[in-house]
Amino acid sequence: MTTVKVHPLKFKPIYKQRIWGGQKLREVFNKDIPPFEKIGESWELADLPEDKSIITNGELAGQPLASVIKKYPREITGDEKFPSPFPLLIKFLDAQDILSVQVHTDHQTCQRLSKVNPKTECWYIISASQDAVIYKGVKKGVTKQQFAQAIEKGNVAELLVKVPVKPGQCHFLPAGTVHSIGAGLLIAEIQTPSDTTYRVFDWNRVDKDGKKRPLHIQEALESIHFDVCGDDLPVTTQARLVDCEHFIIDKASQSQNCELLLSPGIMKTLIILTGGGTILSADTSPVEFKAGDCLLIPAFFKGVMRFARDTQYLIITIPQKYK
Repeated sequence: MTTVKVHPLKFKPIYKQRIWGGQKLREVFNKDIPPFEKIGESWELADLPEDKSIITNGELAGQPLASVIKKYPREITGDEKFPSPFPLLIKFLDAQDILSVQVHTDHQTCQRLSKVNPKTECWYIISASQDAVIYKGVKKGVTKQQFAQAIEKGNVAELLVKVPVKPGQCHFLPAGTVHSIGAGLLIAEIQTPSDTTYRVFDWNRVDKDGKKRPLHIQEALESIHFDVCGDDLPVTTQARLVDCEHFIIDKASQSQNCELLLSPGIMKTLIILTGGGTILSADTSPVEFKAGDCLLIPAFFKGVMRFARDTQYLIITIPQKYK
């Protein structure tokens, strides 16, 4: 028996200061980030030990998402035995400077290194400066030994696939892909719930105190998939952006004054890229949404999305393996 009137859930962003960040999240999405600080990440939906999303609207306001799912698993997720932690980590990234060259581990490497979690991710390019690039995977034929030598010489970038990027592209990066985000990019990042990152090169820069950030060279060399060429990794712009074992991502758009029925059945997460409107239901108060919002639509929710402006958004659903 349902004991809560489920409604679309909105969350308090968790802001992360980064050496490569800026103020773009305030300029584009009107995020209430600390002024004059380099904010590189806004965690929109998180369920990690140190960072847990707090609901900000409706009768569930003030509660962590994890606690609400524990109380009402079927109503929120559609599954009485939905796993913990929540299997998504969703962020906005503001890269005003280039990120470090880094890698995340896969399941097999996690077992060898212990006490780390695997991380597969994708980047949806929201905005990009004219010459913006990302680095995605090694060039064909690059070996572990060659890469280790490049780290010592400081020319790691020469062994990476350099990819010019444009708004609307989605770049999939399976665990084990060495990568870096270039300057001038605003990105929506959808990933598995891990914050394990191994840096192999940081462009010889220092922080505000004149110190270099730590590198994790041995762990990174153990984690990189040298048999996967970056040129072979997919780039998509169509409606179905990603369909992998961890998450499914679709891109949708609606015109001003259109309405979309939200039927019960499948929990989904929405990332609003542009536009905005209101979600209406007979059982709960209206929920406003705008560009830069992340909303979780519970499996038991029934209502209508009414679009006040032309709107683009991403829809993230969880594959069957989690159910």
